Amino acid sequence: MGTDFEVTMDEYLPLRDVVFNTLRQAILRGELKPGERLMEIQLANKLGVSRTPIREAIRKLELEGLVLMIPRKGAEVAEITEKNLRDVLEVRCALEELAVQLACDRMDEEGIKAMKEASAEFCNTLDSDDITRIAQADVAFHDIIYAATDNRRLIQLLNNLREQMYRYRIEYLKKKECYPQLLEEHQTIIDSIESRDKDRATQITGQHIKNQAEAVVDTIREKEESV
Repeated sequence: MGTDFEVTMDEYLPLRDVVFNTLRQAILRGELKPGERLMEIQLANKLGVSRTPIREAIRKLELEGLVLMIPRKGAEVAEITEKNLRDVLEVRCALEELAVQLACDRMDEEGIKAMKEASAEFCNTLDSDDITRIAQADVAFHDIIYAATDNRRLIQLLNNLREQMYRYRIEYLKKKECYPQLLEEHQTIIDSIESRDKDRATQITGQHIKNQAEAVVDTIREKEESV
């Protein structure tokens, strides 16, 4: 079992939520590996809690698709599969397209300026080998678009999907050959929002997500073939 994560207490959250967030992030960051068994006793000892919040967290993680319950075997971290990727991306694509359409109507000049600055910062991170930093910069760019929708429910749904996509996003950003296309797509999104061109913004957003999906699918298939 991975040893690079530990529980971080939060006085504002119940223990069960703290444990859930800890295990969730460990899975999304790859500290708990796909296929790894989640042993209640070991996790409870590692995090210094009883088995009850561990059991509750595992049930919630199963609902999110991050954990599978295997008969006569118990819980294990869900594999990164093409089906899971496509399921998440189908929903994300619809919500991202809605978000960019609303941003075309609602983003002000300050937001457009912030979006351009975030794009420039993302570009600056691409010279590093810090995939986490690159991913955070990419998230920051899209956060500005989400915020411009002024729709808290939509933002909540997008953020939840983004968490589920984190493992796939990391795989995508490891492919440096995709960076030029990624930068071009970001710039087209900026131009479309600035010009209030909803059709173009919707089209490029859908293409942006489709390209990410295809790149990660290639990686998944390569890994399956190497096994």
